[in-house]
Amino acid sequence: MMKINHPGILYIVATPIGNLKDISQRAIEVLQSVDCIAAEDTRHSGHLLQHLGLNKPLISLHEHNEEKRAGELIARLQQGESIALISDAGTPLISDPGYLLVKLVKEAGMRVVPIPGPCALIAALSVSGLPTDRFVFEGFLPSKAKVRKEQLEALRLESRTLIFYEAPHRILESLRAMEQVFGADRQMVLARELTKMFETVKSGSIHEIINEITQDENQERGEIIVLVAGAKVIFEEETGFSSLKILSTLVDTLPVKQAVELTSQITGDKKNDLYQKALQIRDQKKHGKES
Repeated sequence: MMKINHPGILYIVATPIGNLKDISQRAIEVLQSVDCIAAEDTRHSGHLLQHLGLNKPLISLHEHNEEKRAGELIARLQQGESIALISDAGTPLISDPGYLLVKLVKEAGMRVVPIPGPCALIAALSVSGLPTDRFVFEGFLPSKAKVRKEQLEALRLESRTLIFYEAPHRILESLRAMEQVFGADRQMVLARELTKMFETVKSGSIHEIINEITQDENQERGEIIVLVAGAKVIFEEETGFSSLKILSTLVDTLPVKQAVELTSQITGDKKNDLYQKALQIRDQKKHGKES
C-alpha cells in the first residue's frame, strides 16, 4: 500500500521579549517537536535555543528574504515536515516578518497553529493605566518627518488608545511631533525594556515625558513602546454636530445596530452608551408617529 504523506504544520511561536522565564511550556514542547525553526535572526535565536537545551536546524526568514524562503518552507511542509516560526522577541508578525509566509501557507491549504505568549504592545498596554477596551496599534512611525507628521495628523481625532513602537534614536523626534499634533497636555506612557533589568514605565503628559527623556539619556535606550491616550470627545466642538444628532439621523434610515456602529466610528463615543440612546430615540419616534 502506498504511504500517504500528510502536510506538516506551521507553528507561530511567541518567545520572550526579555525575561527568558516567560516562555511557555507549550512553546518549548513545540520547538522540541518540529523539524526546523524559521527565525528572524538565527544568531539571536540560537542563544534562546541554547538556553532551552535544544539543537534544531535554523533557517533565516527576514524582511529581505521572506518571499524566497516562503517557497522553500512551503515545499518542506508539503513533504510532511513541521516548522516553527519565531521572531527575535515576542509574537511573530507583529512588526516582524512572517505575514507573507502565513498567507501563502494558508492559501496552499495547510494548517497554521498559534502558540501564544509574550507580546510587547499588550504587555505595555496592560500596565499603562490608559483605556484598554479599545486601542489601535500603529507599529513604527515613518522615519521621514513630513510623512510622520501626516500620519499623526490622520490620528489626531482617534478616540482609541494609540500604541506605537519606536527606535531609540528617533524617540525624541517622534514625541516632539506628537506634541505638535496632539498637544502638549495629551496623556501618554513610555514603556521601555519591558521584562528586562532596566524596565521603566513612565506616565505623564507628552511634554512631561519629553522633559524626562532630555534629562536622562538612558530613556533613549532599549526597546521602546509609546502609548498615547485617545482624543477626548471634541467632535461636537470642532464640527458643530452632536453625537445625539448624528445618531438620531441615522436611526431614521438604518437598523439600530448599524446606526450605533457608524456613530461610534464618527464620534468616538462608546457603542454601549450609544445603543441605549438609540433605543430611546427609536421608541420616541415610534410613539410620535402613533400619536
